[in-house]
Amino acid sequence: MTATALMPRHPVPALNVALTDGSRFVLGAAPGECFDLVVFYRGLHCPICAKYLLELERLVPEFEKRGVQVVAVSSDDGERAHAMADKVKAGDIKIGYGLSLKSARQWGLYISASRGKTSIGIEEPALFSEPGVFLVRPDGTLYYGAVQTMPFARPQFQDLLGAVDFAIAHDYPARGEYAGSV
Repeated sequence: MTATALMPRHPVPALNVALTDGSRFVLGAAPGECFDLVVFYRGLHCPICAKYLLELERLVPEFEKRGVQVVAVSSDDGERAHAMADKVKAGDIKIGYGLSLKSARQWGLYISASRGKTSIGIEEPALFSEPGVFLVRPDGTLYYGAVQTMPFARPQFQDLLGAVDFAIAHDYPARGEYAGSV
């Protein structure tokens, strides 16, 4: 496999997933005023994901005040996604599911193979994507991206709120856009 990072200021891959509320999230169809925050999580089996999504649920209103639409997505099936939505008491956060591993790869996410049951006794899927956090502009281009090989040490949402405030206040451009020779 050759991993390719998404490029800031360039279009991100398509994203069209079912949501636990019965609707669909189609990236770009009705974008946030300033950004869409797309949070890819490992799935129901991951206790760190549940804690991460609890924090995101708490902060969704703050993101929305800033014109940021929030969605959390996994490759889990509907049953597992609904269980995660229940676990994190999802009210404001949109929980998407059914992300194909091909789509996960297009987003630059790492893929892991199951190691059986996790520390909370839930079986990992045979294959699943590792975490990623992306801010996408309303025009469908990447503003910020972070991908990980592990569930640990993820970008903190409170820090991301501060970054969004700065970016909006200073019309700060997406960085990391240079693709020429070095």
